[in-house]
Amino acid sequence: MPRDTGFPRADAENDFLRARRRQVLSRLAAWLRREPDDVNIMLPFHEVVESLGMLSERRLGLRTIRLESIVGSVDRTRDFDRRFRPTSARVRERWQRLALAQRRGEPVPPIEVYRVGDLHFVHDGHHRVSVAHALGLEVIDAYVTEVVTRIAAHGIRHRGDLIVKDYRRLFLERVPLGGEARAAVLLSDPWEYAELGEHVEAWGFRLMQDEGGLLDRVTVARRWYAEEYQPVVGMLRQADLVGDRTETEAYVWVAAERYRLIRTHRWDPDVISTLRSRR
Repeated sequence: MPRDTGFPRADAENDFLRARRRQVLSRLAAWLRREPDDVNIMLPFHEVVESLGMLSERRLGLRTIRLESIVGSVDRTRDFDRRFRPTSARVRERWQRLALAQRRGEPVPPIEVYRVGDLHFVHDGHHRVSVAHALGLEVIDAYVTEVVTRIAAHGIRHRGDLIVKDYRRLFLERVPLGGEARAAVLLSDPWEYAELGEHVEAWGFRLMQDEGGLLDRVTVARRWYAEEYQPVVGMLRQADLVGDRTETEAYVWVAAERYRLIRTHRWDPDVISTLRSRR
């Protein structure tokens, strides 16, 4: 807890001013570092769930959660930043009342949150979270409702990360990979998921033409991964063509180059040699 003067009301006022100052300095530091605009914006719960695809929810009851795991809000994204520092003086009066109660040792009711993966989003109790951060606490009591989604929340740090998650969810609806294959196919550019989805569907169409029958999406996804993706990625690794990209990014790049080079679906040493010269 910050050093106090022995006068709880004055200390609560200082707590708020300190939190506001830190929020302003954080914005300035982000601007100087040329960080993305969303680096200090609280994650909006509904956008996260929409991007990941909601399956179900269940109440877990009263839990003790770490403050650092609270990254977003259901409906109060403008009053506080990502670290729940107040963004204006609008919340000052209520904030200081809660800080005063906390400093006097008065009981504070648990907050209410939604849990998505390891992340928590505040439904009720934004000011309590903000005050807890300001007073240097590490945990807080909360009534937790767990939300299960189609795509895991792992890797979400900023609002911009939701775009990648959203496109990945749509890709996996078009190309329903499972197990190891689902975890292996990873892209950082959201647009490439759309390109890869079209590529796999085109590959499946050619496969159905060759075999003279219809195949469902699950079968096409499984056979593309086993018969096309894995062999090509293996060749890329052997030819030292992956570099600092993910294997899927290398695959997308080399597949596009292959079509530009030969307009066929065959692989041969000349293609690999030309691709190596274009890295």
